[in-house]
Amino acid sequence: MSVESSVNQDRYEINTPDDVSKLVSKFAGSGKTNKVIWLALIGVFIDAYDLTTLSFGIEQVVEEFSLTPVMTGVVASAIICGTIFGNLIGGWLTDKIGRYRVFMADMVLFVIAAIVAGFAPNVWVLIIARFIMGVSVGVDLPVAMSYLSEFSKFNGKSNKAARLAAWCPMWYAASSVCFGIVLALYFILPPEHINWLWRASLIFGAIPALLIIFIRNKYLTESPIWLANQGKLEEAAKILRDSYDINAHATVKETSIKQKKHKQEGFLVLFNQTYLSRTIVSIVIHISVAFQYTTIAFFLPSILSRFFHTDTLTTISTTLGLNLLFAFTGGLLGVYVASRLASRHVLLAGFFLQFISLLILAWIGQPENSLLVYTAIIMLGIWLFAEGFGPGAQMMVYPTMAYPASIRGVGVGFNRAVTGVAQAIAMFVLPIWMANYKTDVFLIISVFAFIPLIVIGLLIKFEPTKQDVDATIIEDNQQSSVGKPAIE
Repeated sequence: MSVESSVNQDRYEINTPDDVSKLVSKFAGSGKTNKVIWLALIGVFIDAYDLTTLSFGIEQVVEEFSLTPVMTGVVASAIICGTIFGNLIGGWLTDKIGRYRVFMADMVLFVIAAIVAGFAPNVWVLIIARFIMGVSVGVDLPVAMSYLSEFSKFNGKSNKAARLAAWCPMWYAASSVCFGIVLALYFILPPEHINWLWRASLIFGAIPALLIIFIRNKYLTESPIWLANQGKLEEAAKILRDSYDINAHATVKETSIKQKKHKQEGFLVLFNQTYLSRTIVSIVIHISVAFQYTTIAFFLPSILSRFFHTDTLTTISTTLGLNLLFAFTGGLLGVYVASRLASRHVLLAGFFLQFISLLILAWIGQPENSLLVYTAIIMLGIWLFAEGFGPGAQMMVYPTMAYPASIRGVGVGFNRAVTGVAQAIAMFVLPIWMANYKTDVFLIISVFAFIPLIVIGLLIKFEPTKQDVDATIIEDNQQSSVGKPAIE
């Protein structure tokens, strides 16, 4: 009997949260679950789009509002400061009140913040709106990663690791769409209104959020794993039947079975004996990616215009080309290798390639001839490619698969908050570093590619894809009924 027919025909009785986790781990991918995955990835798309919009437009914002380097850093870092708050509160709420309600409230916030930012009359309104957009981004990632993990099976094609890694090509697809829109607007807008490029691109970010809001009732649902962990087995079983095509039935409406508690209310659980090493690795990954990504990906248009002296059209088209040819392609490769290779090995390969690329960029400096210009651009492309298949994809695989569902939102939220702090610092100091150190900034940033090689390669060798943390046996001597179908 095929898996699909087994799922549709056999009856499964569930009497513990562990039963639900095992069924999802084994059979997820059928029914409506693929649509939930796509909705979660659209949420990631919105995150990336919003974070990308000012990477080109920051120069226009500086000119329109006559910003100093310090105020430029404030505007650039406002959205990241918002993500720090959003990550912490969003991760906690995701575990506390559920994935669905947090996700939908977040989409509404996206729409409002994007429109206000696009029509900002002054820099202070823009800063506040960008901060709120950052809160939305921060809230979204913990819940999106929870959806990707809890609606995917552990092994086989399109498993948890692959679907979590899919966040990276979706991120770069959003970046490419953003610059594609900017490029189109460049030709559409009259020359006297060219300063509306950054405003129009911000407003466009509200469209995918509105799409999710309109179609939520048809496809989106709560995570059955989260419901089961709240003791709501009957509700979890109904979602397994309706969305997963799993013929599951709860033996009781609700359960008071005591799971192994992880003190899920607080972040200190991430630093206990069980999770400390995992948290250290995740923190190192997130800080390293934050400083590198902010330098190369976010400030890529600034690098091209300041150091390579490209004009506006060349800057937009080159940035779009690098994102499509290298970053997006690398992200697709990351999805392919995530289900086939150990995350640790993929990370090491990506960080090593980035380290070499940054050293070469520092050696080239400001290119003095066409050959060096093209070499430097290729190095930027190689860095983006390595980010796509390595750290960029795996940075969400690590915390999402390292922590169980009961603390997944908190775990992902905390690590993303660490990223936010690092990015906020980077966005503030990088304009100053670029002004003072020029292309020597590449040498400084190469340190953030070297440190994880030592930590992950030599010190802590944790592998998150080795075991499914959601399919562990609970403490209560309860026998799981998932091992075989019930006889009707």
